Amino acid sequence: MAKPYPQVVLFGDSLFQGSVVTFEGFCFQAELQCHVNRRYDVVNRGFSGWNSANALKYLPEMFPPPSPSGPQLKYLLVLLGANDAVQPMHTTTQNVPLEEYKQNLIKIVTHPNITAHNPKILLVTPPPIDEIRITKLDLAWGHPKPTRTAKVSAGYTQAAREVAAEVPGVVSIDLWQALMDHAVAKTPGFKAGGPLLGTPELGEQGGLHLSGEAYRVFYQTVLPHIGQEYVGLPDDDRTDYVFPDWRDLNPPA
Repeated sequence: MAKPYPQVVLFGDSLFQGSVVTFEGFCFQAELQCHVNRRYDVVNRGFSGWNSANALKYLPEMFPPPSPSGPQLKYLLVLLGANDAVQPMHTTTQNVPLEEYKQNLIKIVTHPNITAHNPKILLVTPPPIDEIRITKLDLAWGHPKPTRTAKVSAGYTQAAREVAAEVPGVVSIDLWQALMDHAVAKTPGFKAGGPLLGTPELGEQGGLHLSGEAYRVFYQTVLPHIGQEYVGLPDDDRTDYVFPDWRDLNPPA
């Protein structure tokens, strides 16, 4: 019988789909895979443009219940909300109302196909957006106004925080706060309530997706919650390897 690796699954929208790409010398998924290499498979289930309703609909097809021949879901990272927060207008179709978004997140993290695996669930908040860049691009693409605003998007971030606080066992990964703290640290003299805070290095030019630097901040925020039992082990430690190390297969005569 096949012996599949336990899985760390990245489930969400383009922010996870794009995490497989190397930006500015950093690749989020590759770095995470390196951290748990030979112990877990990091599986990308990020889908550009998806909202929480889309994710909930297709969840049963992506996450089967546990079986002797199937992989065990050990960690589930969920990152949704950037598209739910799109403003409803005649040129957009992705909006999910705030309360429905919150209920969708609850249904995802408590879905029987998920909970049957008893994974550690990390619910990631949608990150901040660059409304200035988004406005410029959206108007150029023919939208009557910005498709996303910082204020509305922040409401979806807060809803994700609330779900993590309300559902037992779910860990909140506050990506919004981590990136804002990083931006503040890079803005000398910043004062709360002053001019708009922003740093071009944190976002790519569309104003929505993450740069390499932002993915690095994301990785450092997630790292304390995944595979900590392996941190500090010697390089040749083979704890929880799924398949044997070559030295065990080829011992000295």
